[in-house]
Amino acid sequence: MPIHSIVVRRLTGENMLLQHYNTFIQAINLPVAKLCFHEYIDPDDIRTTYRAFTRPHPRFRFIRAKTVGAALIDLSRYADRQAYLEQIKAKNHGGHHAKRARNRGYRFIDIDRNDYIDDIHAINISLDMRQGRPMDRKYTEKCEAFDTLPHFRHHGILDPQGKLVAYASLAIYGNFAAFSQMLGIRNNDGIMHLLLVEAISRLIDEKQVQYVMYDTFFGAQAGLKTFKTILGFQPYRAQYSLQ
Repeated sequence: MPIHSIVVRRLTGENMLLQHYNTFIQAINLPVAKLCFHEYIDPDDIRTTYRAFTRPHPRFRFIRAKTVGAALIDLSRYADRQAYLEQIKAKNHGGHHAKRARNRGYRFIDIDRNDYIDDIHAINISLDMRQGRPMDRKYTEKCEAFDTLPHFRHHGILDPQGKLVAYASLAIYGNFAAFSQMLGIRNNDGIMHLLLVEAISRLIDEKQVQYVMYDTFFGAQAGLKTFKTILGFQPYRAQYSLQ
């Protein structure tokens, strides 16, 4: 084997080891959140989701999929929604952008996705690429009917003309809730900030869950990390249990 190839392979191996080491150091320094799945809510979906969250990470097999850098807000830190809004009200933070969307006539609503099939499809195909990746076929192929599980909520943002321009699905899994889908048309009106701020504020009002989750910081692109941060999400090391 040529010397150059040996050197390249050695450097690649050393870089991978360094990346694994940095990931390990990052993991042990994160605050811990104990997230409990309650099986009674929906035994089949809860068990399936628990397995998905705790399977080995596709790149770093020594950690679980949604463990290191889980993007969470500890809702118990906030006495009420106003306390949360106060935390994110600064210019260019989530509350600031959400207020701008409200001032421009956008409204947060609960939706039955079957009432907005055409609008949801239009949102799904409004961009060919998101987060640097082509849109998955499950989004580009039009869904003619949606099933709704009882522990899922579906929220939307209507524009001033009453057209759905953003939507999100939020599941209650136990002592935490998690966003599973979230898409909107691309504009600079703050519609996605309004969508999440209102959904999170409602969870604070209800005081039924301690945490809300928006996937992970680990592996997210810089823009998405910033979006999560300005809405109050922080990276945690999640410890999951199934009860």
